[in-house]
Amino acid sequence: LRIVIVVCMSKGEFYEHMKEPSMMCYKCKKYHLGICYEAMRSCSLKYKQTCAVENIYVLTRKGRSMYFYSKLSCKANCEDINFLSFEKRTELICCKHKSYCNLPEGV
Repeated sequence: LRIVIVVCMSKGEFYEHMKEPSMMCYKCKKYHLGICYEAMRSCSLKYKQTCAVENIYVLTRKGRSMYFYSKLSCKANCEDINFLSFEKRTELICCKHKSYCNLPEGV
């Protein structure tokens, strides 16, 4: 007498096991010149998310942008864009070409 055990997974569980490993991003609320001023963490991308870096600049009296700090995160529906107000400029850069692609360059 043989006993055969069949384990069936729901469609969602099967999909989770079949998809490729998720991309990872850096996560830090205040990053400046290579240092995260809190604990550097990571986040894994979920559906419709990309890695993101928000570069924050303060505006001088002459209207020039001076780099202040960056925010690193996983962001939903991310698009590269610049926001400008009277006191600051925020540059949003999104990426998903490789894991941990959201470290600011040149700052």
